[in-house]
Amino acid sequence: MELKDLKPAEGSRKARKRVGRGPASGTGKTAGRGMNGQKSRSGGGKGVGFEGGQTPLARRLPKLPGFKNFNRVEYLPVNVKRLEEVFEAGDIVDGESLKAKGVIKHADALVKVLGDGDLTKALTVKVDKVSASAKAKIEAAGGKVEEPC
Repeated sequence: MELKDLKPAEGSRKARKRVGRGPASGTGKTAGRGMNGQKSRSGGGKGVGFEGGQTPLARRLPKLPGFKNFNRVEYLPVNVKRLEEVFEAGDIVDGESLKAKGVIKHADALVKVLGDGDLTKALTVKVDKVSASAKAKIEAAGGKVEEPC
């Protein structure tokens, strides 16, 4: 047996139906589409997503609750009282040190320091964002805030 001798199994291949090829073919003139109507026309039929005149799902969805803004930037909140508990005076507070102390899970996460609680230690804070009240408390305790541009 050679490659040229290979043939598909009997009955597995079927010739395509050639429509619109004269009255003797059995599918001439209207080509099996019937007489009139939307589906007999070229390009006829309803579009993808057509729901019988009802507002389609793609147009209803934005009205439903639960829309998420994909441009939103999420920050992990860390309060001043947590910095008071975890860090010693003179320490540098950044992503790496927060991860090392177990305050956050990933060092590259965006962090915002918030002003809940009191701070008595002078810390150097180098995180992505700091609230106005937290900044005032850090500077009142003798520390400094270094935010990236």
